[in-house]
Amino acid sequence: MNIGTRVAAGITTGALAVMIAQPTDVVKIRMQVGNNGRSTVRYSSTLQAYKNIGNVEGVKGLWKGTMPNVSRNAIVNVAEIVCYDVIKDLILASGYLRDGIPCHLTAATAAGLCTTLAASPVDVVKTRYMNSAPGEYKGAIDCAVKTFVQEGPTAFYKGFVPSFSRLVSWNIVLWVTYEQIKLHMKKLHGIE
Repeated sequence: MNIGTRVAAGITTGALAVMIAQPTDVVKIRMQVGNNGRSTVRYSSTLQAYKNIGNVEGVKGLWKGTMPNVSRNAIVNVAEIVCYDVIKDLILASGYLRDGIPCHLTAATAAGLCTTLAASPVDVVKTRYMNSAPGEYKGAIDCAVKTFVQEGPTAFYKGFVPSFSRLVSWNIVLWVTYEQIKLHMKKLHGIE
């Protein structure tokens, strides 16, 4: 599969996932942040959060931050898929490792790092925008500009270590599992 196809697959799956799950992400972020000093709203349950956001902000409130979330998810999926495949191919071509778990772990870890570096800025903007008070930002771009002006470029990498830890863990589980299933399916069907 060529890189263009991999990029298209990452963008498509990332965008579709967000289009389906966006309200859930808004509720998750609002519940995680809780009372951050901007509001007295506290949610006692997930259903109460959906109802409150819907009643106070309308259906539009449940879809707040959709475009930065689509961007973030597309970046994450593309980085994971393309980086993993390219890095794995480079490792195999170099002869340093054979096609096996050590190679898959190495490629997955590198893909997690690439993904974190690429996605952190969009992730920070997405989270801040989705959790912002009504009228605080004109949109996601305004949020990004204000973040940069007020805090500088390092603000876009706040939470880097936990994000890296989460994405590396995810990539290791994803790719090692995928490679093992692929290997066992090939053996099952007599394909080498």
